[in-house]
Amino acid sequence: MQTEKQVFSRCRDIPATAGIGLRQPHHQAFADSKPGIDWVEVHSENYFEMNTPPFDFLLKVRENYALSLHGVGLSIGSTDPLNKSHLQQLKAIIDIFQPGLVSEHLCWVSENNVYLQDLLPLPQTEAAIKHVVERIDSVQNYLGRKILIENVSCYLNYPHNEMPEWVFLAEVAKRSGCGILLDVNNIYINAFNHKFSAWEYIENIPKQLVEEIHLAGHQQIQAGDETLLLDHHGDKVLDEVWQLYQKTLNLLGNIPTLIEWDTQLPELPVLLAEAEKANKYLKLNHEYAA
Repeated sequence: MQTEKQVFSRCRDIPATAGIGLRQPHHQAFADSKPGIDWVEVHSENYFEMNTPPFDFLLKVRENYALSLHGVGLSIGSTDPLNKSHLQQLKAIIDIFQPGLVSEHLCWVSENNVYLQDLLPLPQTEAAIKHVVERIDSVQNYLGRKILIENVSCYLNYPHNEMPEWVFLAEVAKRSGCGILLDVNNIYINAFNHKFSAWEYIENIPKQLVEEIHLAGHQQIQAGDETLLLDHHGDKVLDEVWQLYQKTLNLLGNIPTLIEWDTQLPELPVLLAEAEKANKYLKLNHEYAA
């Protein structure tokens, strides 16, 4: 079996450069062009089925690029028991691909084992922190490695929230020992929609906890008389988010940065151009720090 022959012996670290979210419609163009980037990220669940063309393709990619696995289905914040089958499949592909980073969303996506088509936010309470920390501990112990958790976009506020989102995120990471995947676009969206300061959020995240950054596009919509921002991952990163990203790098230092693009996929060169733009910000920040 190919998966038995091709198991990577060690992890390949993710460098502090820009990578791309690699989606199946881009596989052929990626194989043909062999882009000059250092790393890619894929959705873990898309590779749970082994010995398929996508799985074999990712094995080839992993030979030449560092890899990050990003999950969407673990439902780390749910009250459902952790899905043992999901964890077993995740551990199996981690053991094969030896990714530099493994991440999940700080959210819930299931109830009574019914999976929903959204990443739903958690109440920002002490009880929720304790619940999620216990589950992250279980996941990290089972996988035998640290994971990162990502802040999600949020379109509602729970009336019983006890703390700001940034306090909630930082406390979960500090108490569980996991890292943070800081989605700068989601921070910008939540700050706009809920009228808080995006910069106050970022300033209050301990820099040593942040191990990856996500950037993506969003769109503006009208909800009655109210203007809202929607995280749709279907366009270029907006100028306002680039500006916030630059300030984030100035504060935190250079961090591996991923360009996400999941809907209305462009041609691969468009996505790579966004990564190159992020690399320019990273280079400027390195020169500034020096």
